[in-house]
Amino acid sequence: MPSVPAIHSKLPHVGTTIFTVMSRLAAEHGAVNLGQGFPDFAPSPELPELVAKAMRAGYNQYAPMEGVMALREGIAAKTQRLYGFAPDPAGEITVTSGGTEALFAAISAVIRPGDEALVLEPCYDSYIPAIELNGGVAVRVPLSPGTYAMDWERLERSLTRRTRLLLINTPHNPTGTILTAEDMGKLAALLNGTDIFLVSDEVYEHIIFDGQPHWSALREPALRERAFVISSFGKTYHTTGWKLGYCVAPPALTKEFRKVHQYLTFSSFTPVQYALAEYLQEPAHYLELPRFYGQKRDYFLELMAQTRFRMLPCRGSYFALASYAHLSEEPDYDFAVRLTKEAGVASVPVSVFYQDRTDHKILRFCFAKQEETLERAVERLAKV
Repeated sequence: MPSVPAIHSKLPHVGTTIFTVMSRLAAEHGAVNLGQGFPDFAPSPELPELVAKAMRAGYNQYAPMEGVMALREGIAAKTQRLYGFAPDPAGEITVTSGGTEALFAAISAVIRPGDEALVLEPCYDSYIPAIELNGGVAVRVPLSPGTYAMDWERLERSLTRRTRLLLINTPHNPTGTILTAEDMGKLAALLNGTDIFLVSDEVYEHIIFDGQPHWSALREPALRERAFVISSFGKTYHTTGWKLGYCVAPPALTKEFRKVHQYLTFSSFTPVQYALAEYLQEPAHYLELPRFYGQKRDYFLELMAQTRFRMLPCRGSYFALASYAHLSEEPDYDFAVRLTKEAGVASVPVSVFYQDRTDHKILRFCFAKQEETLERAVERLAKV
């Protein structure tokens, strides 16, 4: 028998993502899935029609590696409208196959073996594997317990001569917190005079509540000159399965970003790019999102008042956190599994967003759902 070479994993501590695990468990047990972050309602009917229109017009071959120019021009116009900065469509905007690809390309563009990258925990699960696959060292800086605010003293203490990159996320997944103008000013002061790059994950930029503005890193000249700013059309237009996002970065960073991007996916789904270029011409399509999702958040919180869960504040994203510490001493992973199997509602345990599985007895629920879905879920949660 021929010998089979042994595989030495580059990611020995990584298994199947929690989102896949909980969605699979929900399907097996007929549970309402408030775990994985995707809407269960359709996008605007206009958008699929625009995709079909693009297909019929013959836009079915490779798009330019950087993205369709009309779409990049639309992104530039949107950025100018919202943040007072107009990136150059030719040299500062790249269309990607979703936000996750953009995150990987940005991290790969600057992280070298031995470099340190600071991540704020709890954090989205793709950050650390991307750092480690590039030979970097992830330095975890916990957000303040309870409030999930930035711990500025701890962040400053974590900077070393090997620090190459800082990753931030606003609005934040999983906590629903946001960074303010004051936070961005402090961040600019902290990074001033350093050689540290910034990745700003802003995929929920349009899902922000209570009249608060989204304070993008693009608003701060001192930050945008060192930043890769990433967003997602899937999150914005309820089309997560289309996997289309983009990265805005200054020319030197975009050049390196595209070197990686061209060998990850080369280009992204062409008809959708043309469709979005046309759809972006109407600003109301994204300007109305805070109101739309704000109503969903408020309705979900109103429903959850019927349960014994204690809800934490949610200022952005389409996730809400709920504490069950007063109900059970079970680890959050075990409690989430039991809730799926016995109560029929799937969630995500927040400990999975920490490397050391810090457990504050908190679950994450996605409220980007139809009202009937939320009602069905809370009817079951009210019995817990």
